[in-house]
Amino acid sequence: MTRDPLPSLTALRAFEATARLGSASAAADSLHLTHGAISRQIKALESELGTPLFTRHGRRLVLSAEGQAFADRCTQAFDIISAARRTLERTREGAPLVLTCTGSLLARWLIPRLPRLNSELPELRLHWVSDERESAAAEQDIDAHLVFTEPNPANTHQRILATERIGPVIAPQLAAQLGLAAGSASHSVLNQPLLHTLSRPQAWPQWARLYGIDEKELQLGQGFEHLYYLLEAAEAGLGIAIAPQLLVEDAIESGRLIAPWGFAATDARLTLISREDLGATAQRQLNELGNWLEAMLALPLPSRR
Repeated sequence: MTRDPLPSLTALRAFEATARLGSASAAADSLHLTHGAISRQIKALESELGTPLFTRHGRRLVLSAEGQAFADRCTQAFDIISAARRTLERTREGAPLVLTCTGSLLARWLIPRLPRLNSELPELRLHWVSDERESAAAEQDIDAHLVFTEPNPANTHQRILATERIGPVIAPQLAAQLGLAAGSASHSVLNQPLLHTLSRPQAWPQWARLYGIDEKELQLGQGFEHLYYLLEAAEAGLGIAIAPQLLVEDAIESGRLIAPWGFAATDARLTLISREDLGATAQRQLNELGNWLEAMLALPLPSRR
C-alpha cells in the first residue's frame, strides 16, 4: 500500500511547536531556530496543505479551527514517536529500570533493604524516583510505580504485592507519659495529640471507621506535608501518628515506636503498576523485582532486612 506523501518534518515541527507553545518566538527558542525560520516553515506548510493554519493579527498568530485540529494530531504523532524512541532506548542491555514511589516508602522501607536487593539481584539495575502521585506510572520515562492503592480490576499492568494495614503509632516515652499501654482500648486515642499528614488526610477517619469510632470525635493536632515528616515527629515524641504498618515495622522492631492498638487491613494494596508499552527487557527486570518484593514481604518481620 502506497503511503500518502508527508509534509516536511522540519515544517511540521515548527508548526507544532508554535501551536503548542503559543508563539513563533517560543517555538524558535525551543527548536534553536530564528523567528524568521519558524515563520517561513509555517508559510511553506500552509502553502503545501492549501489552507491557512493560523490567522494573523499583526505579529500575533491564532490557530484557525483547521489549524487546531491539525496541531492536536501533530502533537499526538510526535508524542508517539517520542514514546517509541524511549521504549527502544529502554530495551538496550544494561539500561536501568526507572521506578517511582512515595518518598516515605522509599526512605523508610526500600532504602534500608536495597543492600539486600543489590546482593541478591546484582544484575538488576534500578533508578528510584520519589513521587507522591499515583498517576506517575503513566508519564514519560517512568517504567513502573510502587504505590499503596485500591486495585483496578481493569488494569492488566498491575501486580498486587501485599495488603495495606494501618494503625496508630507512638514513641514509647510518650505512651508511658500518657498511660497508653499495649492493648489499650482504641477509644483511648481520643483527646490525645493526633498528628496527621496533608498527603493522606483520610487516614485517621479511615482508621476510626475500621474501629467503630465516630470520626467527628477525633481531635487532630499538628499536621505535616508528607508522611515521612509525620513519622519523624512521632519518633520525636510529638504525638500519635497513623501510618501503614510496612513503613513503621523497622521503627517498632528497634523500639523507636510502639503500636498499642495494632493494625487493621484497608482496601488498599501495595501494588506495582507498569507502563503499558514496557519493552521485553524492562518487563523481565520488573518481573524479577516483583518476585523479590513478594518474597521479602512474605518473610516474618525480623527477617525482612
